[in-house]
Order: sequence, then structure tokens, then C-alpha cells
Amino acid sequence: MNKEELISRIKQLKKEKNAIILAHNYQIADVQDIADFVGDSLELSRKAASLKEPMIVFCGVFFMAETAKMLAPEKTVLLPEIDAGCPMADMATAPEVKAWKKNYPEAEVVCYINTNAEVKAECDICCTSSNAAKIVDSIDCDTVLFVPDKNLAAYVSRFAQKRVIPWEGYCYVHDKIMKEDVLKKRALYPDAEVWVHPECRPEVIDLADKVLSTGKMVLEARVTSKKHIIIGTEIGMIYRLKKENPDTNFYPLKETALCSNMKKIDLRSILKALEENRYKIEVPSEIRQKALGTIEKMLVV
Repeated sequence: MNKEELISRIKQLKKEKNAIILAHNYQIADVQDIADFVGDSLELSRKAASLKEPMIVFCGVFFMAETAKMLAPEKTVLLPEIDAGCPMADMATAPEVKAWKKNYPEAEVVCYINTNAEVKAECDICCTSSNAAKIVDSIDCDTVLFVPDKNLAAYVSRFAQKRVIPWEGYCYVHDKIMKEDVLKKRALYPDAEVWVHPECRPEVIDLADKVLSTGKMVLEARVTSKKHIIIGTEIGMIYRLKKENPDTNFYPLKETALCSNMKKIDLRSILKALEENRYKIEVPSEIRQKALGTIEKMLVV
């Protein structure tokens, strides 16, 4: 099948199965274009819960599809590539976090949304990259354990009025963006603003004009008066920003900032997911109840 045939068949099956396609901001252009909604992980999971359609094809990585299933347990949630995982999420396991907590009995544990359900079930409250500082400050204790991203924890520590102890995990894409990359791009585009994701290293954040989650990058791009912007996150983000704001020039801070897992899904795997109902995401009820509690707590802060 050529591209047009793939798109036609996907649309046909989507209609037949009453399905919706959700795509993360880091997905390839073809996947973003075929999706009904494009957004960040929590935004898409909340969208999944609010939609009437019974089937969700989630084009992202495993923890995102898992979160959608937890928020919409009655729906069929399909992840087109089952091995599309998140290396950062996999850097923390439930037994490891359980053991870690014992060293700090007075502390509460904040888990980044970029964690697997079993880890969320061991934590007290969840957060996103945009609300992490607010969530940490909402906790009624002086010490907070933050899992799994040490860079996001360091960023939160700049604002939080308490001690933040990080897990030693990181996003390999953002962690490879270096101070030298910022200096190099600023020299190339002296009139440009630099926007970076809070998962970046502290020395990169120090050189940025704005620190924004992917969702906030989308919103900021719609209102900024700047015509040249350097984007410090996974390069898939550039496609959406350019598509929605054609009169603004967006440049990747690092051309090699690419998440290989995010790029595993394509039109063929979406078609296979719809044809074969693969791969269904399930979350055991006991884990779901505990993990969902961390997300629900976050949503009311």
C-alpha cells in the first residue's frame, strides 16, 4: 500500500470501529497528521477519558497509553508498537522506589507522569513538567522524593520551598542537550529566543529565555511576537509548531535530539493496530486504583 492507500484504509477502519487516534507532540509528521488530537501525555490521556468513542489508538510510548487506560478503563486502548517504551520511565521500578522510600520515612513521593503504573502506585501524588513545582509545594511535609527525573527535580528545587531529593533518572534526549549547543545556536540566530524543556540540564536551563513544557510551548507559540525561536526539546515538536504557526521560524536547539521510541509508530503500525486490535493495554485493577489515586490528587491541586 502507498501512503494515500494507508491513510484511506485507516480512516475507513476508524469509522467502522468508532476509534479515535491520539498522537504525542514528538510523533512523526505522518502520525500527527492522521491523528484526531495531538498533545502532551496528560492532555491526551484526559482527552481519552472525555471522548465518547470506545477505542483509542494511542500514538506515544507505553506509560502514556497506560495512563490513558487508567483514566478510561472502559475503553479499548491500543498502542501500535508495544516496544515503544520510555527509557526514563524504565529507570525506576516499583521495588526500587519502595526500598528508596524506607530511607526517608518522613518524606512523600512525587512521581512525574513519565513513570509506569506500578511506580505511580508506590507514590503519593503525580505531576507534569508544567505543574511540578506547584505540586511539590502543595505537599504538607518538608522533604519530597522526586522520581524519576533528576533534571526536572533540579528545576523544581529552584522554586519549591522544601527539600527535594531526586531519583537518578533522566530523559536521554534532553540530557544530551548541552550548554555548548545553546551557545552555538545563539551565535547562529542572535535574534532568536531560546525555549527549553524543564527536563534539560540545569546549565542549559540557565541559558534559556523560557522554560516550557511541550503543551506550554504550543500555547506560547500562538501568542509570542518573536519571529525566530530555538526549541530545546525532541525534534518532533518542531513539526507541530511550524504547522500551527507558519509565519514563525522554529529551529531545533539540537538536530539529533530524537527519541527513537517515539519514532517507532508509523502509518503501517496504526493500520495493524486497527486491523488486529493490537496491542491492547491492560492495567491490573489493584495497581490501577493506587496509581490513579496519584493522578486524581494532582488534578485537584
